[in-house]
Amino acid sequence: MTAPTSSTVVQPYLFFEGACDAALAFYRENLGAEVTALMRYQDGPEPTGDCGGKIQPDKVMHAAFRIGDTVIMASDGQCSGQPNFSGFALTLTVRDVPASEHAFAALADGGQVIMPLSKTFYSPSFGMVTDRFGVMWMVIVMAETCA
Repeated sequence: MTAPTSSTVVQPYLFFEGACDAALAFYRENLGAEVTALMRYQDGPEPTGDCGGKIQPDKVMHAAFRIGDTVIMASDGQCSGQPNFSGFALTLTVRDVPASEHAFAALADGGQVIMPLSKTFYSPSFGMVTDRFGVMWMVIVMAETCA
């Protein structure tokens, strides 16, 4: 087996199960996300919009968005209305405490706070929240000793 090269990239791919447009708009407005690619089922080579057997041509087949230097990919998947984001979290590393407070408050709006923002031994500001789409986020300001 060949080891990954320096050009190897691991990227998260989130399946919003019918709420991808809303999630992209939310992340754009609250985290400064930039949508860099978007293809709807109707834009595919077979524009049936077969989203889990349901004809929904306007749903997102594939999207890519950038937050800072990270590209995240997304889709409406099977449009089940039941996204299942479990077993992982996305970490949002921000420059300072005010930026962490802004991002955390935005992600918590309509979501659920798991661990409120607080100073820890490893960060001047760290917290965990599940956003309104069910994605868990860890918001952190890296301590200078950790950077």
